[in-house]
Amino acid sequence: MSSFPEHANVVIVGVGGIVGASVAHHLIERGWDDIVGIDKSGIPTDIGSTSHASDFVFMTSHDYLSVWTAQYSVDFYDRMGHYARVGGLEVARTGDDAWLAEITRKVTSGKAFGTRATLVDAAFAKEKFPLLEEDMVAAALWDPDAGLVIPRSQTVAGKLVDQGEKTGKLRTFANTPATSLLIEGGRVKGVVTPRGTILADHVVVCAGLWGRLIAEMAGEDLPLMPVDHPLTFFGPFDEFAGTGKEIGYPLLRDQGNSAYMRDTGDPKTAEGGQIEWGYYETEEPRMCHPSEILEKEQSRLSPSQRDLDLEQVIGGLEKAIELTPILGELGYNESHSFNGLLQVHADGNASVGESQKARGLWYCVGIWVKDAPGYAKIVTDWMTDGRTGVDHSKIDFARFYPYQMKRDYIDPRCTEAALKIYFPAVHPREPYSRARNIRRSPFYEREKALGGYFMELGGWERAHGYAANEHLLEKYADRVPVRENEWDNRHFWRVSNAEQLAMSDDVGMINLSHFAIYDVTGPDHVALLEWLAAAKIGGDGQVGRGIYTHFLDDEGMVRSDLTIFRLADRCRIIDGADAGPRDFNYIKRMAADKGYDVTVTDETEAWVTLGVWGPNARENLKKVVENPEVLDRENFAFGTLKDIRIAGKDVLAFRISYVGEQGWELHMRYEDGLAVWDALREIGIMAVGVETYANSRRLEKSLRLQNADLLTQYNLYEADLARPKVKEADFRGKAKHLEYRAREHQPAMLCTLVMTENTDKTGVKRYPVGIMPVLDPETGETLVDELGRRSYTTSVVYGPTIGANIALAWLPWAQAQKGRRLAVEYFGETYPVEVAGVGYAPLYDPENLKPKS
Repeated sequence: MSSFPEHANVVIVGVGGIVGASVAHHLIERGWDDIVGIDKSGIPTDIGSTSHASDFVFMTSHDYLSVWTAQYSVDFYDRMGHYARVGGLEVARTGDDAWLAEITRKVTSGKAFGTRATLVDAAFAKEKFPLLEEDMVAAALWDPDAGLVIPRSQTVAGKLVDQGEKTGKLRTFANTPATSLLIEGGRVKGVVTPRGTILADHVVVCAGLWGRLIAEMAGEDLPLMPVDHPLTFFGPFDEFAGTGKEIGYPLLRDQGNSAYMRDTGDPKTAEGGQIEWGYYETEEPRMCHPSEILEKEQSRLSPSQRDLDLEQVIGGLEKAIELTPILGELGYNESHSFNGLLQVHADGNASVGESQKARGLWYCVGIWVKDAPGYAKIVTDWMTDGRTGVDHSKIDFARFYPYQMKRDYIDPRCTEAALKIYFPAVHPREPYSRARNIRRSPFYEREKALGGYFMELGGWERAHGYAANEHLLEKYADRVPVRENEWDNRHFWRVSNAEQLAMSDDVGMINLSHFAIYDVTGPDHVALLEWLAAAKIGGDGQVGRGIYTHFLDDEGMVRSDLTIFRLADRCRIIDGADAGPRDFNYIKRMAADKGYDVTVTDETEAWVTLGVWGPNARENLKKVVENPEVLDRENFAFGTLKDIRIAGKDVLAFRISYVGEQGWELHMRYEDGLAVWDALREIGIMAVGVETYANSRRLEKSLRLQNADLLTQYNLYEADLARPKVKEADFRGKAKHLEYRAREHQPAMLCTLVMTENTDKTGVKRYPVGIMPVLDPETGETLVDELGRRSYTTSVVYGPTIGANIALAWLPWAQAQKGRRLAVEYFGETYPVEVAGVGYAPLYDPENLKPKS
């Protein structure tokens, strides 16, 4: 028995679960040593969700990162000899056209991300899973790589810990909870336990259901919550007696009924001789704050297992019996059935990455068995290299604003997420309905009066269009198509396209108050941003300019896309709402790491922004600006900043365009915003919804969006956003950036595609949303570049000025040629596309104000 350590390089809190054990394994694999793992339970855990997990893995998702982590995990389990690749079915019931469309969409996403999922008929499904009522099945998705971690992920966790201990680099201590964290000067210093204090430079929280309680010790919270997951058993089922198998048939998902089912194999195996039927409640999910979880000695079953009342699931079970009658024929095993706590996240993703409060404190929480080794790989590479090989922005804990880490936000958002674990299918544009109206611009009541159609980003309510402008649909009817397909039209307002066209004919203003805004001040504020940015920031000639630039990582890959205002006494960062918190934390951390004397201040809620654009923007703004001559072209160069006054209010004007029209961003104090809005409206400037800015005109202009088109898997040259000359000053990632510059050609390029035909097999015009694989039209295979990166659309929209569906996609160099004909797949049908531009190639000309021919 090891003596309890006083020092360690790394402490893993929750090493007994599959996540913590996987992290320990990967840290050792990357060369870390002197690792101490502690767990409040046994090792492997006998109380965490790993102890009762269903342990199955499907690779079907509409998100690349989710597929990547599942694929990595399958390979990991398989290499260990602990994976049964039995395959998996997802069925669509006869008459359920919506779920048939959803599994068809999943197959299409699988082509984008590299799964082997296919659409199969009812007879195939019946052959694979004989317990099905064939006439109840319209079709099914078949994933040959789906399967089960065997004999249990709990067993695998124990094995990983044993292997780690045998290397001498890992010591573990069961029944040793973390009672507090030592944090000094914004850095973690150790973990306090009932057995003693361990001083450590790094702490990784893998405490699963209890992760939020550990985060509270650092003065922060994790936006996730445990929820009851009804897990029922029926038997005896002796079909696989004598086989020794842990599972005999493929996995079955009946997501239209929010349920799944599997056999438990040979009766002589641990849970064998039964049918397991799991359900996710779709009306009143039973949420549980971690502080409400019982201790081991208090619980009848286990702290993560709660009593199940069959009435909870009777509606779903009755529907399940229709599809698989055997559930009604076998006996219900009440003693085995329970509610197993699992975690759901407020935005559907995990919390992974370094704490916002304490350096060296890392989280790897909110992760299911199917992804555990994949996420362990991510967090370990991140700790070791400062970056990961796959873009991790969706799961980075730094992505959260302070309001997103409060219970009045976490509780309702997690409850809504729990309602959508399996059913219904979540639309790519689907907004959350709970925890809304958190941030409102000063224009909100005006926008409501105009009939604003609101969506939310970064807590801000954003109108995507206005009912007051629907009269424009008559004027532009021939250029704004009606979307006949409900999916294509869902969460979209046709007036938005008409507003864009009207703005291009005259002038319009767009509420951009969702910008994240940060001020960097202090003696070293220019030096810091010169180091971070690929563009030149230093020098007197940059004062009074707004500089569009990127932050790169050490591998020269794009991690941030933003604008820096070089003001006389500070630099002001203008950033996207979703990327803002992550960049804010990054700037502060890099300043500390480099020793720069700066202060970084969040000004997001102190300032608001209006964009005024259109061929008549200048002449209209002149009517309200106190010194109108300042707006003349010769007095106000593109990309520069000037102080102006409107309605007696100070305004910082930035001559820029994100929509292909001349005009300005107008930045003003929050309390001054309404006066400026009213002054602009009084002279007849039309309010235009943010849809034009964020989506339709953005793609007509070939403008790239961080965390969608710009990803850390690609460099700045592949994005075609590199400056003509590399600045002399050093900056992060410069060496790699120069290396990429010296290449004869890049492995891939971000290209603009135009759909040349969008009529489906029923004769309906389609207007795609979401991800589509980009295919070779001859072979039907998804394009893959020389680095193994697959081609799929990163953004897609209908462009009313161009009169076509437009998409951005990364294409291998060999296919990145203007005029090349390719194909995309949408809901199982292929459509022809043409490469309209390689790299940054606007389809809309801001000078001539007309589409390029």
